[in-house]
Amino acid sequence: MARMLCIPALALAAVLEVTTLRPAVAGEFSASLRSHGLARQTANTGPLAQAHARYAGIAADQPSEGAAQLQLQGSAQWAGLQWHGDVLAQARWPAGGPGSTHVSVLEAYAAGRAGAWEWTAGRKVVGWDVGYGFRPNDLVQQEQRRTLVSQPLQGRPVLMAEQFGAESAWSLVAVNPTTGRDATGAGESALAARWYQRLGSADAYAFARWGRRTQGSVGAAWSWVASDTLELHASLRHLARHDTWQDASASAGALASASPWRALTAGAAQQLLLGGTWTSERQVSVLLEAWHDGTAPSRGHWKRWENRNAALQHLGAVGAPALAVAANLAWQTQAFSASPSLHRQNLFARLAWTTGPWESALDMLYHPADGGRLLTASLAWKGDRLRLESGLRASAGPGTAVVRQLPVQRQAFVQAVWVLD
Repeated sequence: MARMLCIPALALAAVLEVTTLRPAVAGEFSASLRSHGLARQTANTGPLAQAHARYAGIAADQPSEGAAQLQLQGSAQWAGLQWHGDVLAQARWPAGGPGSTHVSVLEAYAAGRAGAWEWTAGRKVVGWDVGYGFRPNDLVQQEQRRTLVSQPLQGRPVLMAEQFGAESAWSLVAVNPTTGRDATGAGESALAARWYQRLGSADAYAFARWGRRTQGSVGAAWSWVASDTLELHASLRHLARHDTWQDASASAGALASASPWRALTAGAAQQLLLGGTWTSERQVSVLLEAWHDGTAPSRGHWKRWENRNAALQHLGAVGAPALAVAANLAWQTQAFSASPSLHRQNLFARLAWTTGPWESALDMLYHPADGGRLLTASLAWKGDRLRLESGLRASAGPGTAVVRQLPVQRQAFVQAVWVLD
């Protein structure tokens, strides 16, 4: 406990030192302290739970944790350029394990002008697209959406040029320009472009990307403010290739000596999002979204996955080595990393209400393929410098639903964010 209290104290001392030196530095500086506690309840169903039942400790669980973070941001004009930095120092204390400390650079870039173009070089958060629960055309940042505990984003290394008109804009980005050919996902080296045009009360976007491994993709998005209370949006993307995971085991009933799951680059896929938000005069809002993610596992994939789980359970029942069966069951959890979406078809609903300093929300992600549901509730209070948040998330639906097989079934958190300057 003394160690946990020591970190915020050291962080506060660092912030006070920066604040004291501020008059000597030409620029803007800010700092914030963030602390959260996250409780996780592991599942008693699914392949990982079955693996632990046969051989305790075969794989690491996701433990509950406490964390404290200090974030320092600064920007300044020097040598005709705009310089920006954002650093996060954090300490984590997982339940049952040793704590750790880490310092990461969230953003560090220089920006300037060259004729009609503005350019940026360095690490920067570049978020694109119009959706809330899912963003097909988030081509640069590739942010993980709907995380339970909000955390600062770490930008990607970029070389970016932008041109802005009265009602239009161009953005050209080289992301991860120095990464190797084998980098996957958000770490892949790629070229991306976005075009924006304002059309009255609507915004239109066009996107293009060329990845070193996944090659080309094109997309479009649209957002329309239909009235004072209604907003509609849509996003579409076609990909020539995409990264995924595949089970390479010879048969469902065979025991593998190493993980049979292999990362591979699959063929073409499409992603589509349709959604809208209605907001009342009393600050009650309803968000509805539906999306298709062609990079997610198909129904047939999950059926084969379910058959392999059953086959492994049968092998354990007839006397196969417990360690081998447990290892194969634990490897089955790699299927959850195949795509940002567990299923290709997804429905999402969110009800939110703001009154004074209070913000509350309820949302549900529903999978029509198997009836699985992911439910989330949150409550926040916001003052001038202090923000307090809390939330709950739980899986629901039939026991055979994929979301009910996840290693963590329930989570709860509390978080405090204090803006120091």
